Amino acid sequence: MASDDTIRRLLTETRTWAVVGWSPDPSRASHRVARFLHDHGFRVLPVNPEAVSDDAGLDAPVVPSLRDIDEPVDVVDVFRRSRLAGAVADEAVAIGARAVWMQLGVVDEAAAGRARDAGLDVVMDRCPVIEWPRLVDR
Repeated sequence: MASDDTIRRLLTETRTWAVVGWSPDPSRASHRVARFLHDHGFRVLPVNPEAVSDDAGLDAPVVPSLRDIDEPVDVVDVFRRSRLAGAVADEAVAIGARAVWMQLGVVDEAAAGRARDAGLDVVMDRCPVIEWPRLVDR
């Protein structure tokens, strides 16, 4: 489990987050979290193979996969079912991300272990929208 110090560091010392599983639907958690991050000064790169678009309203196009991002990514935020999180974590390692953040309800210990072994920070079963007021805005 990630320490509060690690979570705080990711929320304060990173700038570019790829949101895998981003939805164009404002009622979806992935959309709301991406908007929160964007509104708090992060560069948000939406990733969704079924919603590719030039305009996600986040100052970046929606791309189909992490491999389609042509800039460095600090944190890969995973909004996928736990059984699919491993492939995303492996892609995060492959693109040289600094961290993998698995959202609430997303738990894959094996994927977390592979990411940690590759030197990435890992957060599981947490949400930055919840952690922000707890660790940053105090």
